[in-house]
Amino acid sequence: MLTLHMNGDMTEDSGDNAEMDMDSPAKLIAQCCNEQTEKIRDDPEEAMMMTEEEEEACEQAPDLNSSSCLTSAQSSNEAISWAFFDGMDVAEEAKSTSEEKNTTELDDLLDSLQHLQLRLTDAESQRDVGLLLELLLQSDFQQAFIMHRSVAQSMRRLCPPFPLTAHVQQLRDEKVLQSSKYNEATELTGLLTSPHLQDEDSHDCITEQELDVETTESVGQDEKTTKLVSLEKSRDMPLGVTVRNEHDHVVIGRVVSGGTAEKSNLLSEGDEILEINGIPVRGKRINDVHNILSCMHGSLTFLLIPNYQNKIAPHRTTVMHVKANFSYDPSDDLYVPCRELGLSFQKGDILHVTSQDDPNWWQAYQDGHEDQKPLAGLIPGKSFQQHREAMKKTITDRNQEYKGEETLVCKEKPKQRKKPLFNPSKNIEHHSEDILTYEEVALYHQPPNRKRPIALIGPPNSGHDELRQRLLSLEPDRFTGAVPHTTRNPRAHEVNGREYNFVSRQIFECDLAAGKFIESGEFEQNLYGTNTDSVRQVVNSGKICLLCLHPRSLRLLCSSDLKPYIIFIRPSPPPPQERFSTLLTRGVKKHMPEDVRETLEKAREMEHSYGHLFDAVITNIEQDKSVSELLRLTDKLDIEPQWVPSAWVS
Repeated sequence: MLTLHMNGDMTEDSGDNAEMDMDSPAKLIAQCCNEQTEKIRDDPEEAMMMTEEEEEACEQAPDLNSSSCLTSAQSSNEAISWAFFDGMDVAEEAKSTSEEKNTTELDDLLDSLQHLQLRLTDAESQRDVGLLLELLLQSDFQQAFIMHRSVAQSMRRLCPPFPLTAHVQQLRDEKVLQSSKYNEATELTGLLTSPHLQDEDSHDCITEQELDVETTESVGQDEKTTKLVSLEKSRDMPLGVTVRNEHDHVVIGRVVSGGTAEKSNLLSEGDEILEINGIPVRGKRINDVHNILSCMHGSLTFLLIPNYQNKIAPHRTTVMHVKANFSYDPSDDLYVPCRELGLSFQKGDILHVTSQDDPNWWQAYQDGHEDQKPLAGLIPGKSFQQHREAMKKTITDRNQEYKGEETLVCKEKPKQRKKPLFNPSKNIEHHSEDILTYEEVALYHQPPNRKRPIALIGPPNSGHDELRQRLLSLEPDRFTGAVPHTTRNPRAHEVNGREYNFVSRQIFECDLAAGKFIESGEFEQNLYGTNTDSVRQVVNSGKICLLCLHPRSLRLLCSSDLKPYIIFIRPSPPPPQERFSTLLTRGVKKHMPEDVRETLEKAREMEHSYGHLFDAVITNIEQDKSVSELLRLTDKLDIEPQWVPSAWVS
């Protein structure tokens, strides 16, 4: 009687005492093969039928080696050493053997176990064999077995896989591969015809045809790899590369957005230029290199030493839109890397930042000038601009501190506490928080039923309150004001919610502490103020809320969800001295020169301190023209989207 135990040993009660180690599949497979051999020897007709089926299958399936692409690739590799070919032959032979074993070993093992189960008479042994068969028939086990065999076979190869061909498109179009009945051929055809691989192949073809890139590995005196790059430079499209000198080397300092180099993605920051169209440039100054490039057009060939050590990953292509809160002129900046690439802008301009790879110098376009200037310009980075403005402010404050100190010679100085040492880094960090540079913005189009409130800002005698009254009287169905809040008692003719919102002092102070009042004040022991709820009520009604505010109220208004449109009313400039003389002779003493100068000085202070919050500026020279300009700006809000702080949109 034959007994099989789960420990892997099988014994037979008949006197032979035969044992087989189940941990050794090779022995079990050998026994299965011997049984198959005996079966074929006992039945010659079955062996003949198997031979005929194999020959018929081979005739129907075309030979993959008949591929012209693979044949040419194999013939082109005959120059490889014989030792390598011996390794390849051994590897190919091992691969073919492993493929046959992967398909037959498991089947033979299953057949042997099924045959063994039929011969067993012990119920426990039959149950054990059944469990083993159930395990071997699971798809997860079979896949793991095939994977293990493939990995083990690959580890025994004498050399790594060698590519048979580099012409993927030619191999994909061959009919031999498409008509093959082999599973491997079908899988390879599916991979070669996948959209991802076709896109990569098309990209390589376009790169080879249009950009004509050649990469040659050669060892020079400094034993560095060189790269040969060819680009097409047209007269209307600049190259977009800056260079710098590092000792006698000419190194690419920056790749500018919009140029030929940036679009090709073949030149990188830090690459050393050895030759340009065969002209050596090592040892030349950057002005000499500029003169060489300015005279060249058409095909440019660069011999480079790539910068692999400090290779910077490409920055995200998302454009950041910012509003400039300061004016900049590159001609007055000693630190700009390339003055010709510097982008000048004014306070309030919208800039489209395309690259922040260099934190000190961003690349940007000015809004509306993208088509006029193909190359991006250089602007100071936010942290760089804050740092150097903080340094200027720190030095100015320190000089004023020294200037304010008085030295008394005759009088004895009183004892003073020791002053803390001046720490420039701490002072710079303190000032950097208050320095305005850029504000990230986004486009916003107001809904038809929710108009943005319009706030008119200006110094006294600028006429901003008169302009508000003109708009309210011209179009009362379109413009209205917010009803203010007060703590005083209503008068006889006043209605709550029409002239004022009458509230108790406790409610007023609670709303004031909660930050609901845009502006507030006290008059004759009564509190007055404009509440954000009143403005929101006008916005929800579909009308435009007109406000006249002090500039100090703008921060709270802008931090709310009302999205105001702020217009600064600049007073008219003073007339010439002859005009003043004429006014005085006529007896006009309403605006004396001192009053005008004081008004203009306040206007300058407002623009300097709060100008970054203004959306538009109107110089109120003639009231009729100013009213027309206000109506034009108001209509523009309904037609065109406007740039607002990105926090309002998100």
